[in-house]
Amino acid sequence: MTARLAHLVRRAVLPLVRLASLLLAVSFITFMLVASSPIDPVQANVGQAAYATMAPERRAELAERWGADEPLIERYASWLGDALRGDFGESLRFNAPVTDVLAERIAASLGLLACAWVLAGLLGIALGVVAGARAGGLADRAIRAWCYVLSATPAFWLALIALMVFSVCLGWFPVGFAAPIGAAGEVSLAARLHHMALPALVLSLTGIANVALHTREKTIEVLGSDYARFARARGEGEGSIVVRHGVRNLVLPAISLLCAQVGELVGGSVLVEQVFSYPGLGQAAVTAGLGGDAPLLVAIALVTSAAVFAGNACANVLYRVVDPRLQNGGGHLA
Repeated sequence: MTARLAHLVRRAVLPLVRLASLLLAVSFITFMLVASSPIDPVQANVGQAAYATMAPERRAELAERWGADEPLIERYASWLGDALRGDFGESLRFNAPVTDVLAERIAASLGLLACAWVLAGLLGIALGVVAGARAGGLADRAIRAWCYVLSATPAFWLALIALMVFSVCLGWFPVGFAAPIGAAGEVSLAARLHHMALPALVLSLTGIANVALHTREKTIEVLGSDYARFARARGEGEGSIVVRHGVRNLVLPAISLLCAQVGELVGGSVLVEQVFSYPGLGQAAVTAGLGGDAPLLVAIALVTSAAVFAGNACANVLYRVVDPRLQNGGGHLA
């Protein structure tokens, strides 16, 4: 009983220790990168024209207020002490508390990432099942070729092409933003979904290829199994075998793979949001980086790191459900 309890405590505490270590390392590295950047936060945030005519005393005052003239270790130690109390500082670019900026931007990004994640799963599983059920056929070759092209295509290029074709040329979707330009008051859910649809679809393409190819291999494996052959001997058709015996054995591995790909979705959202001017964490990260806004950039890095860690943790749990051999320490997947 004692050994079992110690094992459960280890399983519960170790992930928290890893998460804390990850967040500490990410915050320090982000601070170091911002400090090493040639961008002067004072000049970047007051504007070049205003900075050129500003008195040296005023420049020094702003640099002292924003901590731009402090050594890196002192600045980081001061930020870390405040962050442990829940104060992540004030954003230089948005002139607002970092927590307020995060609350506003996270709401937009979560909806976009959730829609992209669901679309990647649904389309990836559907395409993988079709390709696996028609292995070697025309549909299989076409789907595999499309997946290989998607895997080698940058997300920002797909976003630009989609924007030009579906927004500019065809006019099916808005050219950007999360709501109509100049909209006052409450924006309807339908309008928000209309603005989110194209960015979410483009972002989902970054995860479809891996899920489809993985599901294809699993489908071929399932259709070649003993119980599938037994079902054929009883007179069941290929479609019935895939639906009744295949799909339920394919969904969980596909979801575990999707959880492990959260990092790719988060990384792709930075470029997609920038192309579509979508006001999420990705666009805020670009704005903070260009302005040397260390407090906001560090907070965004922490949030995205925690999201990727959570996705990998969910993937590990699902991998153990799929393969019980991992329960006893037979392997670890990160």
